[in-house]
Amino acid sequence: MTRTWKALAALLAGLALTLLAAVPAAAHTGKLKLTVAGDGADGVTVQAVYADGHRLDRLVRLTLTATGPDGQRIGPLQLEPAAEGQGFYATGPLLSPGRWRVTVTAPAPHAGEASAQVQARVAQSPPVPAPVAVTEPAPRAAGVDGGSTWWWPLGLAVLVLAATAVAVPMLVTRRRRPEAG
Repeated sequence: MTRTWKALAALLAGLALTLLAAVPAAAHTGKLKLTVAGDGADGVTVQAVYADGHRLDRLVRLTLTATGPDGQRIGPLQLEPAAEGQGFYATGPLLSPGRWRVTVTAPAPHAGEASAQVQARVAQSPPVPAPVAVTEPAPRAAGVDGGSTWWWPLGLAVLVLAATAVAVPMLVTRRRRPEAG
């Protein structure tokens, strides 16, 4: 195969990969499915996925409104993405204790809306651990290595043998010349 054909094949392969990479982004132009829940304390979490079930691959500006006990209202608030991953949003401490009706909406072109009842509670502190008595380690026998470094030389030897097994046949074989014909 000549260099020109190789270059053309590489160009076509690159173009095909570029087009295939763009297809999933264009395929998700519909609504979002939003799942609204409490975070176990006084915040709200939202998971956003495309209606077809695929993970959200871009930032979407979600808006939250909430109505609580005694007619309290919060919002509209814009939600920020959470550190848990793509499509996860969290408010942090927001609600006072009680039962809240929370509604989250997503704007066009990825319109979506979800509502849920959320029970907000006062955040709990973890219990303080009991103090642990510090004891002296038992003396080791002479010449006994308690660490886990014994396998490094063995692993290095296996790696060198594997590299040698790959490199030697490559160096030994001769390049065959194409026959004129």
